[in-house]
Amino acid sequence: MISSSPAEDIELILRSRDKQSDKTEITNAKWKAEKTALIICDMWDDHWCKSAARRVGELAPRLNETVKIAREKGIFIIHAPSSVVDFYKDTPQRKLAQNAPFAKAPIKLSTAPRWGTNWCWTDPKYEGVLPIDDSDMGCSCEGEKCEIREAWSRQFEGIELVEGDALTDDGQETYNLLAERGIDNVILCGVHLNMCVLGRPFAIRQMVKLGKNVALMRDMTDTMYNPERPPGVDHFTGTDLVIGHVEKYWCPSFTSTDITGKEPFRFQEDKRQSSD
Repeated sequence: MISSSPAEDIELILRSRDKQSDKTEITNAKWKAEKTALIICDMWDDHWCKSAARRVGELAPRLNETVKIAREKGIFIIHAPSSVVDFYKDTPQRKLAQNAPFAKAPIKLSTAPRWGTNWCWTDPKYEGVLPIDDSDMGCSCEGEKCEIREAWSRQFEGIELVEGDALTDDGQETYNLLAERGIDNVILCGVHLNMCVLGRPFAIRQMVKLGKNVALMRDMTDTMYNPERPPGVDHFTGTDLVIGHVEKYWCPSFTSTDITGKEPFRFQEDKRQSSD
């Protein structure tokens, strides 16, 4: 077991939804920071969709600020920029993940390949279908849609890597890191919620199936959703629908306010009167 410096408890206002009535339920939780990890999913330096890339660039500074405060509280930070971990092959953060001792997971980890990694697919028997149609991959740019390509080469540079952080996109390595530290609580943030934040082998579906206490930081995420597709709502309402889906079937959510004490993040393009 890795020793840790004194850490704070974190108090979270967790929001979930009843599966039958869709009624919002609020609970207060106190998690030990040293038993908590925050995983940053796929905050890449670029994206094939220009509007998605723009939103990541807007989100990243606030996310980095939130991560910094979480780290200071004693929360373990895992950077998970899928498919570009080789960019960091010589960093101590990458080596920390690679060198964590093997821990046998209580279930078989995801092995369904997608985009060069493993994937936890939508489980229609458990969660039905997503509330948005992302079958076109969700480019929200107006007019001609962007060409789908692998545009990323590293994590967004403004998200700091600090001594003691880890970096991986591998489900087994992630589990090893958590087991080594006795971590039971996992916070997910980053992009994109309807795809990677749910489906990656280090992300929500896998962590829930592993029996972890999982929570989504709902103001520190985004979706790939094209408002021209069903249900025909604006992009940010589409994101809220996916957040509601996660709260109903997978895990509760909270806002970064519970960590930072500051107002929740909101995209500048989100002109609705209220988004939370």
